[in-house]
Amino acid sequence: MKPLVSILIPAHNAEEWIAETIRSAVAQTWQPKEIIVVDDGSSDRTAEVARRFASKEVAIISTENQGAAAARNHAFQLSQGDYIQWLDADDLLAPDKIEHQLVAMREVDNRRILPSSPWAIFNYRTRCARFVPTSLWQDLSPVEWLLRKMDGNLYMQTATWLTSRELAEAAGRWDTRLIGDDDGEYFCRVLLASEGTRFVPEARVFYRITSSNRWSYIGTSDKKKDAMLISMQLHIRYLRSLEESERVRKACLTYMQNWLHNFYPERPDIVAELQALATELRGNLEAPRLRWKYAWMKPIFGPKVAKWAQVALPQVKSSLIRQWDKTWYRIETRKAFEGQGSKAIH
Repeated sequence: MKPLVSILIPAHNAEEWIAETIRSAVAQTWQPKEIIVVDDGSSDRTAEVARRFASKEVAIISTENQGAAAARNHAFQLSQGDYIQWLDADDLLAPDKIEHQLVAMREVDNRRILPSSPWAIFNYRTRCARFVPTSLWQDLSPVEWLLRKMDGNLYMQTATWLTSRELAEAAGRWDTRLIGDDDGEYFCRVLLASEGTRFVPEARVFYRITSSNRWSYIGTSDKKKDAMLISMQLHIRYLRSLEESERVRKACLTYMQNWLHNFYPERPDIVAELQALATELRGNLEAPRLRWKYAWMKPIFGPKVAKWAQVALPQVKSSLIRQWDKTWYRIETRKAFEGQGSKAIH
C-alpha cells in the first residue's frame, strides 16, 4: 500500500498567499495525501480564503493565535500520514516534489533516512527563482550536516524535508518558546533521530520572501533575541551530543561569531552568555565588525546609525525588488487572463 502523506500548513494573516500555497499542495502528483491548514488566529481573511478549498482531502481548522510552532503541533496531532510535509502558508511546492522524494525513499527502504530537496527564493514569480546549491545539497550523516550548517552559516528551507512519522514522533513537538528559528531547531532534532539525509535533486521548493519572514532577520525584538539564544544553545548541544572534537569546537565558535552581531552591543547579557560558552569551548568571540559598505559611517554618524544602516538598507533594497516583481507579476497575470478570455470568445 502506498504511504499517506500529510501536508501540514500553519497560517497566520496570510490571505495574500494562502490560496496559491494550498493549490500547490492540492496539485501534488502523489496520492494518497491529506492537507491540513491550521489558521492560527488570523485577523485577516486567511480562514475565509482557505475554506474555499475545503474538501475530503483538505481540512481547514481555526484556533486561537498561539504562534507557528503551536499551529504545527496541532496540525501534526490531527494528521494520519506516514510522511509529513511541512509547508508554510506563503511557500510553494513543485507539483512532483513529494513524488520524487518518495520514489527515492523506495530505493533506500529506511524511514530513518530524511529526504531533502533543492530550494530557491522568489517574490511573486517562481520562474525568476534561482536555485543556488550549497554544501548541504547532498547525502550527509547527521553530524556532517550539522557541522556544515553551523560552520558555513547555511540553511535548508522548512518545506525541503519530507519527514517520516517515525522520525517526527522521535523528534518530538515543535518548541513553542522559539518565535524565530523554530524550524532550524526542530530539524536538528529530526536529524539527531535520523540515520542521515538523502538529497533528491529533482524535487523543488519555492521559498517566498516577504517583508517579515526572512529566516535570518531578528531586528530589534528582544523576544526574538531571547528565542534565538535558546535555539543557538540547543544547536550547539545537539552537535556536541554527536561528536566532541576539534572540528566541532571550531564549528560552534564560528556559528556563535556569525550570529553575535544580532546581540552586540544592545544585549550585553546575551553576549556574556555566548562568551562564557565560547570559553567553555576554549575559544573567544570578537566584537562584530561592520561590513566595509557601512564601516565608513561609524566615525561620522556613530556606531548605532552605522549598524542600523547595515540592517535596514538591505531590507529597503529587498522591498523595492519585491514591489518591482509584484508589478510585473500583476501585468503578466492580467495579460494571461485577457488571453484566455480572447480564446473563449473565439
